[in-house]
Amino acid sequence: MNARTPCATRSSAASAPPLALHLAGQDRLRQQCASLRSLAHRLDEPDAAQERESIRTALNALSQAFQVTLEWHRSDQEVDLFPALLESMAGSDAVCIRQMADDLTAEHRALEARWHRVRAALDAVAEGGNAGMPSAEVDALASLCERHTAFEDAELLPMAERLLSDPELARLAHAMAERREEL
Repeated sequence: MNARTPCATRSSAASAPPLALHLAGQDRLRQQCASLRSLAHRLDEPDAAQERESIRTALNALSQAFQVTLEWHRSDQEVDLFPALLESMAGSDAVCIRQMADDLTAEHRALEARWHRVRAALDAVAEGGNAGMPSAEVDALASLCERHTAFEDAELLPMAERLLSDPELARLAHAMAERREEL
């Protein structure tokens, strides 16, 4: 749980913060990026030859997990959170929220595009080729993800806590939980 956001003090019927699943996902994205960065750099080191198979296995598992986490992240916001925020401002000037949602949606597309390039390299490594990981591309993905989630933690999620009613936050929490059960 990230104590920087106001949702650490609000509770839902499940006695967990309404956006706890999303916050956990934010943390998971950052952890997965850090692991991906570490493994990619390790794979490129000259003395990694003996570890190559275990690194490949770890990268493959991480690749699958990151794909799911990134999809949950995007869906949580674009399917549930952004529409709820815009609806909460119905009849008001929602330009700021609309711009934030548009900007974050564009960043989601940028994250997905970078991820697809990294994923292609991961697939080549998993197939046993001698290809190294494009460390610069992995670093760019991780940096973008870190900046993106930091902004959401500092701006988007506190805004959601302020603007959305308790029933709406509970509905969002339920939708996020259902999304995670679909797998």
